[in-house]
Amino acid sequence: MVQISSTARILIIGQAPGSKVHASGTPWDDRSGDRLCDWTGLTRDQLHDPAMVAIVPMGFCYPGKASGGDKPPRKECAPQWHERVLQALPEARLTLLVGTYAQAYYLPETKHLSLADRVANWHTFLPKFPLPHPSWRSTIFMRDNPWFEAEVLPELRGRIAQLIR
Repeated sequence: MVQISSTARILIIGQAPGSKVHASGTPWDDRSGDRLCDWTGLTRDQLHDPAMVAIVPMGFCYPGKASGGDKPPRKECAPQWHERVLQALPEARLTLLVGTYAQAYYLPETKHLSLADRVANWHTFLPKFPLPHPSWRSTIFMRDNPWFEAEVLPELRGRIAQLIR
C-alpha cells in the first residue's frame, strides 16, 4: 500500500500492511491508523491525501501471520523500491519512521539503542522522526514511557501542523 505525490511534505514509512489494510487497499485503515492520526494530529482525510502525506511501507504486501502478530516485512521491498519512490518526493520535509523495521533501515547507526532511546532522542535524527508502531502494543510503550505523550507527541503535532498549513 503506497501513497505518493510529488507535493507531499510528510512521509510516513511503516512496516507492512496488516490483513485489514491488505483487504481494504487503504493504508493505515485500521486501529493502528486511528492511533497514528491521534499521535500526529492528522484527520483521516489528511492522512489519506497524497498531496499532503506520502505513505511507503517497508514491505509492500501483507507478509502473513506469525505467533503474536504479523510476520516481518519482506526484506526485498525496501532495497528494490524505496530509493526510487523517495526520489519522487522532492517536497518531503519530515519522515516518520514508524516502528523498528523502518528505524533499523533508515537509522542503522542506532541499532544498539532501544526503541525508547531512539524515540526519546528524536530531535537528533531530524528530519527523520522515529516513533513506535501505533499497534495495541504501543499502550505498553506509552505506559512505560509517559514522556512520549507529554513531550514527544506535542512536538510531533506542532511540526506536522506547520507542514500542512
